[in-house]
Amino acid sequence: MRAVIAFCVAILPLVIGITWNPPEKATDFSLYQIYPRSYKDSDGDGVGDLRGIIQRLDHLTESNVNALWLSPIYRSPMADFGYDISNFTDIDPTFGTLKDFEDLVKAAHDRNLSLILDFVPNHTSDKHEWFQKSLQGIPPYDNYYVWHPGRVENGTRKPPNNWVSALSGPAWEWRDERQAYYLHQFIKEEPDLNYYNPDVRREMEDVLRFWLDRGIDGIRIDSMKYIYEDERFLDEPLSGLTDDPNNIDYTLRIYTTDQQQTYDILPTWRKILDEYEQPQYIFIEVYANTSSTMKYYHYGADFPFNFDLITNLTRTSTAADIQHIVDSWYENMPEDSTPNWVAGNHDQPRLVARLGDPRARAATMFALLLPGVGVTFNGEEIGMTEQYISWEDTVDPLGCTASKATYQSISRDPARTPFQWDDSVSAGFSTNSHTWLPINKNYKTYNLATEKKDKNSYYTFYEKLSNLKKSPYLKEANLVTKVLDKYVFAFARETEDHGSVYAVTNFGDKASIVDLSVFDNIPRILNVHYASADSKVLPWNKIIQIRRVILPARSVVILTTLDAKF
Repeated sequence: MRAVIAFCVAILPLVIGITWNPPEKATDFSLYQIYPRSYKDSDGDGVGDLRGIIQRLDHLTESNVNALWLSPIYRSPMADFGYDISNFTDIDPTFGTLKDFEDLVKAAHDRNLSLILDFVPNHTSDKHEWFQKSLQGIPPYDNYYVWHPGRVENGTRKPPNNWVSALSGPAWEWRDERQAYYLHQFIKEEPDLNYYNPDVRREMEDVLRFWLDRGIDGIRIDSMKYIYEDERFLDEPLSGLTDDPNNIDYTLRIYTTDQQQTYDILPTWRKILDEYEQPQYIFIEVYANTSSTMKYYHYGADFPFNFDLITNLTRTSTAADIQHIVDSWYENMPEDSTPNWVAGNHDQPRLVARLGDPRARAATMFALLLPGVGVTFNGEEIGMTEQYISWEDTVDPLGCTASKATYQSISRDPARTPFQWDDSVSAGFSTNSHTWLPINKNYKTYNLATEKKDKNSYYTFYEKLSNLKKSPYLKEANLVTKVLDKYVFAFARETEDHGSVYAVTNFGDKASIVDLSVFDNIPRILNVHYASADSKVLPWNKIIQIRRVILPARSVVILTTLDAKF
């Protein structure tokens, strides 16, 4: 297996004269999510763009990233910041042009970076040409969306059933032009496409080919579980958790998510990707139960995202809890499949906000040192924290639809603030002092340039982890997990000939002394490769005895055998 994903640009009508040498498809690599609005602004308008990404691609290679995934960059009215798409085959002017995108693909491939594009098949913007024609009943677009006349009770027309949007509120919106309701599983500006219509399926297949022809290396499929709904339009059973029919938890979503047809469509997309010479990846976004999630492996996905480090890891997790998070994915994953570890994304509070530092470092260690694909969200490699966003500055539709009293609990804006590159104007993100979201006020201290000079910084830690992850020997290592104390969890990556790595975290609030000899093949002494705690207790590059390892509270330690070649 190749140590990195080595991609060049395919010979395409749009890119002439570059030879393509397809590598073996990698299953153990580092994936970095770029939120384009917040990565780098190249033109001073306060919003990140494609040229800005090109300018800062070297940061990814320096951080040993193998693949970058772009959140949506399609043309959009931005009611949902790009997930409401008005044209699937064009770039929104906010981010640049198709030429800028082609230049980005080439620049990424020149650096052996693969490029994964967000694919958003569930819905369009209500400003999309398809929806505007559907609204007017113009064939064949009249059946491109999920329309229903509703039901009449006591002379009053009502929605067809009790379905609730995934963002709360009714999932149905009335339009006089059609004298019907349309379904929207997200905000009302995002009408759901009708995948029972073969014309819709063909349209979206053409969208895939459009971007594959421009050299992308795969797709991340957004909101996969919502693509199909039960055509009987039955009421969903009540959850019993709330009496509010507009609450997101009002119903059990047995007719609006995880339908069998949703799985069945995936192989048709897999087949299209496989038509191309270069290895193509499919990653699935799905928040579902274990069995529903694992099914995607069987239908053509390289993997569904593993969100357990987001949903199940808390400040009070015990070592047994952590071991369950790690072991359960392997126990349920089909044999010979690719595991993955997601520590954060654009829809969740930032890692440091959720767990605090250094517990956040433990989660980062899990994401990068456990076998498989480690996923890093824009800025979390430098331990970015959340910035307070005032009601007046709030732009996230979730926050904007809430009240001034409650918006902070649901707005995703604090996790989406611009990347902090240095201590200059707007943290080096933009030459404009006014950015689309306010720069975090701590940017003078927490920024990439400053952290590169500090051996105890979050980025220095991330760099050490990423250097280990890129080792071809680590990719061959076996995984062993252990609970050493109530709050001390450890795992080993062991090889026969190239040494081993032992990753240990004390998730508790008190110091602990542990014995690492529970690992069967561990030698008597180890080298301290990294320690997040007091260096007087565990100084770096010190040789320690394994039977009495002192772990300060909330600490992370990486140990290597003396013969390690990582």
